[in-house]
Amino acid sequence: MEFNRGDSEASRILRDIQALKDTKSGIEHKLSVLEARLQEINLQDDAVSNGSSAPSSTVDSGFGNGLTPDMIYRYSRHLLLPSFGVEGQANLLKSSILVVGAGGLGSPALLYLAACGVGRLGIVDHDLVELNNMHRQIIHTEAYIGQSKVESAAASCRSINSTIQIVEHKEALRTSNALEILSKYDIVVDATDNAPSRYMISDCCVVLGKPLVSGAALGLEGQLTVYNYNGGPCYRCLFPTPPPTSACQRCADSGVLGVVPGIIGCLQALEAIKIASKIGEPLSGRMLIFDALSARIRTVKIRGKSVQCEVCGDHATFDQEQFLEFDYEKFTQSPLSASPLKLNLLPSDSRISSKEYNERIINGEAHVLVDVRPAHHYKIVSLPKSLNIPLSTLEGRLPEVSSALKEEEELNGIVSDSTAQLYVICRRGNDSQRAVQYLHKMGFTFSKDIIGGLESWANNVDRNFPTY
Repeated sequence: MEFNRGDSEASRILRDIQALKDTKSGIEHKLSVLEARLQEINLQDDAVSNGSSAPSSTVDSGFGNGLTPDMIYRYSRHLLLPSFGVEGQANLLKSSILVVGAGGLGSPALLYLAACGVGRLGIVDHDLVELNNMHRQIIHTEAYIGQSKVESAAASCRSINSTIQIVEHKEALRTSNALEILSKYDIVVDATDNAPSRYMISDCCVVLGKPLVSGAALGLEGQLTVYNYNGGPCYRCLFPTPPPTSACQRCADSGVLGVVPGIIGCLQALEAIKIASKIGEPLSGRMLIFDALSARIRTVKIRGKSVQCEVCGDHATFDQEQFLEFDYEKFTQSPLSASPLKLNLLPSDSRISSKEYNERIINGEAHVLVDVRPAHHYKIVSLPKSLNIPLSTLEGRLPEVSSALKEEEELNGIVSDSTAQLYVICRRGNDSQRAVQYLHKMGFTFSKDIIGGLESWANNVDRNFPTY
């Protein structure tokens, strides 16, 4: 018993130590943010007293290049580059760039844009920082979990470079506010992950005449291009018709290796810097494709500006008024928000809640639980005694379902005129409904779907059950 008390005390001490470390980390982070903000205010005051309106604007330093001694020292490695030099840095300091999305792509893009000296940097996002963001959204820290991503990202940017202006837009980008927000910036970086946002941002950039740096990352692959730049194509030129919703996947559903959006986000920052500083050859009319597994990066030529494009074509009449009235969610058949899809395919008598299913387990009901998630999902976490038959293989594995039901009936001594129950579960309750629809057609008319899947189980039955 003495060992158990010691073990319990050690666990408590470890928890206390971790809690104190978390508190210390949070305090140190907030101190750095406040110090950076104070420095920014002081610089703004100095700029006002010198008759300047922005902390990032260049001043007559007496060196003939418009850069202050601090700027020369801070950006010295840029200035040493013959192809970049004073002119490139001066252009950066005069530029304004908006990053839409402070997630996996936006995080590295924002950090490098802030560090390199973009004069005014805008951040648009309405989401909150979550624990499952940490492996890829490197601009955020654990101290900001549960808080605004924009606030977190802005604090990190200010802690890197307090001499530039950071503008926070803590709201979802919609047609109702996009024109007003995007019109304030020279360049737009699309760091979103859904089809309606991509079309909306591209159309808005065309209407306003803004170049757009667009990136995407999913799984182990990424891609990057520049739209609406120097007569180049817009997003609609390449994709006049939205892809089917089944082809539009998100990281939350399909997964992503954290470093992949990091690489694409860095490249987005690079393209934005090239455009802002007026150096190099931006990726207009070309697309960079990255394959992480094979470590291959290739650049392919893409379709040029389409004369038939409804937004930027030769005879296009798409204007600000049409943009405001356009329904991008209806056009793409997918939501702007990142909320998981919730299907409703079955009648109520073919579905049960996770709480009801738990009650049937407690009551000892004879049943079989089929988990139709992919095998690699099943390995992450699963309910006890469940049978993993991925939805894609269900058709060929119906004999296994029949065999499992028969074995359960024999085990519980069920007579021939009765049968064990059949329940189907998945991650969120969508594939399980598709599976039950198929099972009904194949004669398993008693099968039922568990509403909300394993997420519902974690939220309503077992709070310690892992979610992913």
